[in-house]
Amino acid sequence: MDWQNAIAGFGVGAMVGMTGVGGGSLMTPILVLLFGVAPAAAVGTDLWFAALTKMVGGMVHHKRGSVDWQVLRRLSLGSLPASVATLVWLHQSNIATLKHGLIVNSLGVVLMLTALAMLFRKKLLAIGTNLRVDKPDRFKGLQPVLTVVAGAILGFLVTLTSVGGGALGTVMLLFLYPFRMKPTTLVGTDIVHAIPLTIVAGLGHLMMGNVNFILLGNLLLGSVPGILLGSLVATRAPEKLLRGAIATVLVLVASKLLLA
Repeated sequence: MDWQNAIAGFGVGAMVGMTGVGGGSLMTPILVLLFGVAPAAAVGTDLWFAALTKMVGGMVHHKRGSVDWQVLRRLSLGSLPASVATLVWLHQSNIATLKHGLIVNSLGVVLMLTALAMLFRKKLLAIGTNLRVDKPDRFKGLQPVLTVVAGAILGFLVTLTSVGGGALGTVMLLFLYPFRMKPTTLVGTDIVHAIPLTIVAGLGHLMMGNVNFILLGNLLLGSVPGILLGSLVATRAPEKLLRGAIATVLVLVASKLLLA
C-alpha cells in the first residue's frame, strides 16, 4: 500500500465531505503534479474514483428523495452523448504528445473556471433569479434546452479532464433553476448525474488503458474515512472560508499547469 496516495485520498475525501466540492478538482492535479502520474492515467483513474465514491452518496440521496429526476434526465441527454463523442475523438487523436499537452492545458483552464464558479456562485445565482422573475415564461421555456446544453458541456469537460462536475455543475443548475434547486436537491441531483457520466467516461478511458487500479485502490482506502470525517464536521466547518481556500489553490494549480 502506498500511504502517500491513501493520505491524498483522505485529504480530498475530507474536503468533499465538508464542502461538497473538490473531488476531481483537487485529485487530478495532485496525481499529475505531486505524484507524477501521466495526465491521461490521472484522468481515467480519477473518473473511477469519482464513480465508486459517488455511488454511495447517490444511494443516500435517492433514499432521501433529494434527486430531481427530470433535471437529471435533461442533463444526461447532453452529457452522455457528449462523453461518448469526446472518447471517440480522444481515441482517434492517437498522438501521445498531443494528448498530454491537450489534457494538461484543458485541465488548467477548467480548474480556473471551477475556481471562478466557486467565488462567484452567489452572483450567478442572483442573475439567474432576476431572469427567472423578470421573464418567467421565456426563462422556463428555455430551461430544458439550456439544461441539455449544460449537460453536454459537463460531459465534454469531465471526460477530457475528470474536472467540472461538482462546482461547475452545481453553479449551472443554480443559474437555471434558482427556485427549484434547494441545497439538498442540488447536491443530490449533481451527485447522481455524475454516476452514469463518470462510468461512461471511465469505461472509455479503461479501454484506452488509462486506469491504474493499484493507485485507485490506495485512493479509495484513504477517501472513505476522509469523506466520513468531513461529513461529520461539515456543520462546524467554515464553509465560506474553505471554499475560498480551495478556489485560491485551484487558481495557483491552474497557473502552474498552463505555464508548464
